[in-house]
Amino acid sequence: MESLVSVKKVLITGGTGFIGAPVTDELLKRGYEVHSIIFNTRAPEQPHLIQHQMSLMDADAVTRLLSEYHFEHLIHLAWYVGAKCQMNNANLSWTRTTLDLLQGFHQYGGKKFLGAGTVSEYNYSYGYLQEDQTPITATTLYGQTKASIYNMAKIFCAQNDIAFKWPRVFNLYGPNEKPSRLMPSVAQSMLRGEDVKVSDCLKYQDYLHVFDAARGIVDLFDSEISGAVNISSGIPVQLRTIVNKIATLTDFKGKILWGAIPTSFDDPLVVGCNNRLVKEVGWRQQINLDDGLKDIVEFWRKHNV
Repeated sequence: MESLVSVKKVLITGGTGFIGAPVTDELLKRGYEVHSIIFNTRAPEQPHLIQHQMSLMDADAVTRLLSEYHFEHLIHLAWYVGAKCQMNNANLSWTRTTLDLLQGFHQYGGKKFLGAGTVSEYNYSYGYLQEDQTPITATTLYGQTKASIYNMAKIFCAQNDIAFKWPRVFNLYGPNEKPSRLMPSVAQSMLRGEDVKVSDCLKYQDYLHVFDAARGIVDLFDSEISGAVNISSGIPVQLRTIVNKIATLTDFKGKILWGAIPTSFDDPLVVGCNNRLVKEVGWRQQINLDDGLKDIVEFWRKHNV
């Protein structure tokens, strides 16, 4: 006798990436049958994980997949993450690819769409960034293209009866983060006993562990909440504090060369209001910064030193 229980089926893009891999794991934990479009990196085989190897830029292949499975749920996390991604012209190609994907998703029965937004959509000069109050006046091509997709997808989904969810992701950290980013870079240098070159590190930013972010994204996907929702801790932390905490965790005895490299941006504070995520979606942070930094140090101790 066939089961009368319907399987929750979702298509995900970017499912093997830094954010996508823990999102995929969270979906599997919650009983989804996860169909993942992969290009280069294949995830370990797991029950209820079906991987489809293709380029999202291959419109014909994507259309064949959508027409075969008629997915009702789509989580779109894939984007260009190569060199100088904030200003790279590839952002324009990914804008077209995303809109084509959304249109095909609708054509073959799509009902719920979640697309990855970014803190880069906001005007950083406001410091404390809120979904419904802070101007969306991005200064990078990446931020502008994401904001454009948000505006177009919001209207497209509304007029085609598709639930629309747009998590605006702030600064994330955790296992498998790019080695060149602040926390991995500092941890690796300190574990090797090398002098550490950093900016003045006087800025305050909002950091959230990627596992907490993944739960927030899936919580939003499973909720009745629509529109933009900040995926953030809501807690400002000075970069210098992070560097000093890593030094303590690694028992670092070398020199920290403050101001040895230029700061990447001028705004002294960038933190996300997470009231919608906490009060409306019902998400709770589980990994505090101290525990998260321990994860970072142990990850790089095992993988690099």
